[in-house]
Amino acid sequence: MSSAKSLKFQKGFTLIELLMVIGILSVLVGIVLVAINPSNQFKQANDTKRQNDVVAILGAIGQYQADHNDALPAGLSSNMSSTELSSNGANICASLVPAYIAALPEDPLISGGVGITNCSSNYDTGYTIAISATNTITIAGTAEMPGVTISVSR
Repeated sequence: MSSAKSLKFQKGFTLIELLMVIGILSVLVGIVLVAINPSNQFKQANDTKRQNDVVAILGAIGQYQADHNDALPAGLSSNMSSTELSSNGANICASLVPAYIAALPEDPLISGGVGITNCSSNYDTGYTIAISATNTITIAGTAEMPGVTISVSR
């Protein structure tokens, strides 16, 4: 009889209590995931990297021009419509890397966005360049987030 009494007074949670706690925790985790939205966070991070990349490319071109009496790097010309920055488009890699920029930036979705250091191989940065008749240079990229424009001009 004493063993029956000891079973009555054992402490612990019932199955119903455990299921209630698990249910509440799963609802809270669901709410937090919806609020944080990791997919949008990654898209915003990629767009921020793209914006930094276009600024870096334009800065390298500006440094090149400062050192070469306002001349454009090889592969670029005045009054140039939007052209891909690639080995098959506006090929500026050899003019800029490594003297003006350590690696030519590339879109984060292209092989992780590591950057191009080997200018003799085929490459595509994922960015475009346009040069107006007044030599205004515009570097642009494609954003993942709606309503975001990735472009810089000088």
